[in-house]
Amino acid sequence: MKRPVRKAQAKTRTQPAVLCWRFAFVLVSISAVFVALVARAAWLQVLEPDMLVTQGDLRSLRVESDKVMRGMILDRHGEALAVSVPVEAIWADPKEVLERNAPGDERRWHALAEILQLSPQQLLSRIGDNPQRRFVYLQRQVNPAVVDYVRKLRVPGIHFRQESRRYYPAGEVAAQLIGFTNVDDVGVEGIEKRFNDLLTGTAGRKVYRKDAKGREIEVLEREQATESATVVLSIDQRIQAVAYRELKKAVLSNGAASGSAVVVDVQTGEILAMVNSPSFNPNNRRNTPIHRFRNRAITDTFEPGSTMKPLAVLSALEFGSANLDTIVDVSPGFMRIGGSWVRDPSNYNRLDLTGIIQKSSNMGVARLVLEVPHQHVIGLYHNMGLGQESGASIIGESTGIFSFRQRWSDFERATFSYGYGLSVTAVQLARAYATMANGGINRPLSIIKQTEPELGERVLKEEFALAMLEMMEANIGPGGTATRAQVPGYRVGGKTGTARKAVAGGYGDDYIASFAGVGPISQPRLACVVVINEPAGDFYHGGEIAAPVFANIMGAAMQLLNLPPDGQSRPRITAVRGGQNAG
Repeated sequence: MKRPVRKAQAKTRTQPAVLCWRFAFVLVSISAVFVALVARAAWLQVLEPDMLVTQGDLRSLRVESDKVMRGMILDRHGEALAVSVPVEAIWADPKEVLERNAPGDERRWHALAEILQLSPQQLLSRIGDNPQRRFVYLQRQVNPAVVDYVRKLRVPGIHFRQESRRYYPAGEVAAQLIGFTNVDDVGVEGIEKRFNDLLTGTAGRKVYRKDAKGREIEVLEREQATESATVVLSIDQRIQAVAYRELKKAVLSNGAASGSAVVVDVQTGEILAMVNSPSFNPNNRRNTPIHRFRNRAITDTFEPGSTMKPLAVLSALEFGSANLDTIVDVSPGFMRIGGSWVRDPSNYNRLDLTGIIQKSSNMGVARLVLEVPHQHVIGLYHNMGLGQESGASIIGESTGIFSFRQRWSDFERATFSYGYGLSVTAVQLARAYATMANGGINRPLSIIKQTEPELGERVLKEEFALAMLEMMEANIGPGGTATRAQVPGYRVGGKTGTARKAVAGGYGDDYIASFAGVGPISQPRLACVVVINEPAGDFYHGGEIAAPVFANIMGAAMQLLNLPPDGQSRPRITAVRGGQNAG
């Protein structure tokens, strides 16, 4: 039998190759992956780290803030005029609401819409108009009972946020003066706006990093909170309430369009009361006309009429063309100046300076002023606070209309003496009368409680200022134009004002009735101005409708301040000692 032939076999290698191609491929692949990882890591860690840092911060970085409540506004005795109370806001996370199908639970959804005073469709449209948003307010500054009800509904995606709401205990009594804040707790009117920076403060802030379990592991930044300040006003809430009550009663009973009243402490220049009527409820301003927000005592100007006559007489005394014993011939009760007439109600024949004030003689003050250079008269009016801000620094204050032109006709000079041809605010007029009451020292008014009064500036001789107080007291007595301004038990003095309101082309049929006065005369402490705008009844003179308001306000104010009655005797008038060192 024939054997099979064997095939030749390859020779066995006796030594291995240096590098197998498979091994080389694996080695290159691993190296390439390693290089790619290193390059990617370098790119992320060195060249473009922002994305990773951002992602890390989103997971571990937290910001915590300490909310600071808005500061209080107090009156001079510490009574609260504006306080902040904690409330909550209701907000929604639209993405969460829609993802969890909160509207699908009709019972809860309808209950939520009803308590928010919306229809279910309106509520859904407010939340669902942009499903990618994560925050939308549903209602701000919500009543705690409403918040508790909504919390019990447990609607998915509905959350709550702490905030504060401003509350005004005095209500309409001090509404225009104090002002109010908006929904974000920022002052937008009155004292709230004027001192918004002080009242706001600065919230504290802490930036820290937390671990996976929510524990704080590192504080990166910390800012301490700045506490809000408390603003203490010069206002005496007791006098403020009395002034508002009397003013409101007068405005309503006389069918007037509006009214204002200001009470000033003549020793310090502090404003003790500033009221307006009609007012509004600052705690519920819904449907309130915007014009009611205006603080008329500082914004509205008017021609002061006969309340300027004491200043006109003083200008003649200061210039030297008249003295305290001067007698003025006012017969026949009228005179023609440049084609126009200046008249008195009656022919008073001859009047001394007291008689001119007591009878409110246009002829008397016109004759006195026509003998004085108009620059001197204007200068004295200005030095007593007219035509400039009062110093109270309340936002919206008007400086009035006060002309410094060089050329004046004789008729313009005459009418200027009894309050036409210029316009003032109630607070400016109060400053002028406070200057007379404190012996001729003009100092800025203040709405902030003062620790020490400003020295002020002497603008009148003390002798003339004190004599004018006695002249104005005679106007309150028998034969004067303001007998209804008398205050039982106290000596007071003042001057009435009745002026037609200017319209296009002249003067209309509407009047402004005013009264400005001081008391007690023996040692003056208070100056008060009352303005009644457009009384609608048969009575429209200052002595008829403004003087009684002055009497009621001053009588109550002097009693509240425990001022001793001086009406039983007539002691010598003494100057206010607060101005003795004034320049």
